[in-house]
Amino acid sequence: MFLFKKPPEPEIERFASSQSDLPFSYAEVGGTRGEAPRGYVVDRYRVKLGEGEEAYDRAKDALRSWRQFSLGWVSLHPRGAPIKTGTTVAVLASHAGLWSLNSARIVYLVEEGDDVERFGFAYGTLPGHAERGEERFLVEYDLRSGAVFYEVFAFSRPNHLLAWLGYPFARLLQRRFARDSKEAMKRAVALATLQRDG
Repeated sequence: MFLFKKPPEPEIERFASSQSDLPFSYAEVGGTRGEAPRGYVVDRYRVKLGEGEEAYDRAKDALRSWRQFSLGWVSLHPRGAPIKTGTTVAVLASHAGLWSLNSARIVYLVEEGDDVERFGFAYGTLPGHAERGEERFLVEYDLRSGAVFYEVFAFSRPNHLLAWLGYPFARLLQRRFARDSKEAMKRAVALATLQRDG
């Protein structure tokens, strides 16, 4: 949904609620568990957040509170939405003097242990999203090296006419989100370290 002004919170909540029982807008639900399906643009990015178990715990807390969406120009609604399968959210973004409101639902959770521990989730687009596809947000702790990483893996393609017409701009926004999301997660882990050590 494209808007000329920022919608008030009740309108955002109504939008998310109206999408909660709708089917996903793509057929390959759960596709980020393996190789991306054909016919989509694939994005994958990864950044080191720190080292050690404490950094991993802070990274998990950041994902649980959707800190990867605390970007100034992007916000997630409802704030504090639970990280569980079936949760429907709305992503509000400001760009080029317009606002867009997009809906998604959590498809699955990731909680894995062994030599590499992983925590995260994937969400898939609903009919009210300008794109169609899936995005997985993951933090990873390599117990052998101690390194903690944040990784995003997504596949998408336009879902609405305006997204097709403005596709180069949409890709620019996706790259901007990738950059800003990595920085937000790095800040979240670093800030928790400063607060603990301060």
